[in-house]
Amino acid sequence: MSEKIFTEKEIELLSKNPYVKSVASKGIAYSVEFKRLFIAEDAKGKLPRQTFEENGFEIDIIGKERLKSAAKRWRKTYIENGFKWV
Repeated sequence: MSEKIFTEKEIELLSKNPYVKSVASKGIAYSVEFKRLFIAEDAKGKLPRQTFEENGFEIDIIGKERLKSAAKRWRKTYIENGFKWV
């Protein structure tokens, strides 16, 4: 898990993104729609950072490590279970 702690302002900003299910100081829960969108864009060869940025996420707020771990986790889960996991 990322060591970055979100500020109140960052939590407020992230909460406004329609692809955020919930957010707390230590983590983000992304919507099913975003996870599916991410997997579809990843299959087309789009970089994770680009998918996040194009969908309203600021990498400076989320953090590169959180982005990388989410991408790795979602790819692994998709390979193992397809879309049944979401």
